[in-house]
Formats: sequence, C-alpha cells, structure tokens
Amino acid sequence: MKKLILASASPRRAALLRQVGIRFDVISLDGEEEESNLDPEELAPVEFAACAASIKLDAALKTADAAADAVILCADTVVALGGEIFGKPADEQDARRMLRLLSGRVHEVITACAMAAVPGGPRTEFVETTKVEFKDIPNEMIDAYIATGEPFDKAGGYGIQSRAALFVRRVEGCYPNIVGLPVAQVAAALEEVYSMNIAEFWKKK
Repeated sequence: MKKLILASASPRRAALLRQVGIRFDVISLDGEEEESNLDPEELAPVEFAACAASIKLDAALKTADAAADAVILCADTVVALGGEIFGKPADEQDARRMLRLLSGRVHEVITACAMAAVPGGPRTEFVETTKVEFKDIPNEMIDAYIATGEPFDKAGGYGIQSRAALFVRRVEGCYPNIVGLPVAQVAAALEEVYSMNIAEFWKKK
C-alpha cells in the first residue's frame, strides 16, 4: 500500500491523522506559510484557500522522492466572515480585532486539500467549509485569551480544540475541518482516488 506524506508543519493536522489511526510521514516545506503572491483582497475565501493548498502541493512535488510510492497531502485553512479572510493574527491588536468581529456572529472555516500520488499519479483537490457561531465574547475574556498566546498561530485567531471552545455556540458541518483537516474527506479520497484501504492502517504491524 502507498504511504501517506503530510507536507505540513501543523501539529494539529498531524494530531488529527493520528487520532483516526492513519499512519503518515511528515515533510516540511520551505516557506510553507507564504501564500506566494496571492492577495486575500482579490480572491474569494474558497479560491484563496484552494490556490494556497495547490501552491503548497506544487512545492512538495518538486522536492518529493521520484521513487517514492506515496500520496502527498497539503492543506490550507482560512477563517472568513462577510467575504473577509482572517489568517493568522499579526499581533495582539490584530487578534483582538478578529475576535471582536467574530463575537456573536456566524463565520466560515474553509480548509482546502490538495493531494497527488508520486511518482506521476493522479492529483485531486477539494474544499470543505464549516460554519461556526460564536456567542458574545466579553472584552475581558478576549484579552485574557490573547494573553495565553493561543491565537497567534491559528487562522482567525482562535483554536476550537482548546480554550476557544468556550466561545462556540454552534457548529454546522465537519468539526475536524475547523481544527485544520477534514479527515473523513481525506480518508475518502485516499480510498476512492488512490485505492488505499484505511482499515489496513488499523492493523498492527
């Protein structure tokens, strides 16, 4: 069976794959967090995430072992509200701005995945969108959350798998997608596109 290679430095994506029992190797990309020349003000959120994931996959394929029998997985997650893309906060002020805008409103978390088999196998790309409704968050709680340092490596300035779970009133759609990877959809692609039997991962070596 082909092996899976996660081309991402995200510990949350790795944790999600481990959680569902999918074994994988990890490679990190130089400049992975750079979305090339993409302008978030010129692209719709879905288009931005899809283009960013595709760019990451192109970079991963350039460095992949040509002899490897593997599937490479790249992903990009953005938070969107009213068409505005919320990436990772630049500083405390930016994190505070994002959280105040998200407070009491419904936003979207969009994860684009790009996958390809090496050597020379099929390529597939897809996007998953989840709606998240926040309760009204007091300014004092926003400031306390920012002080924990959690917002700064997360799109939208929050991590639903940690303290920010207290902000959430309702989720509509795939929960793991909010964390950073729609694992059920990834597994389906591995089986349907790349003929990988997920149950084989669960068997003891």
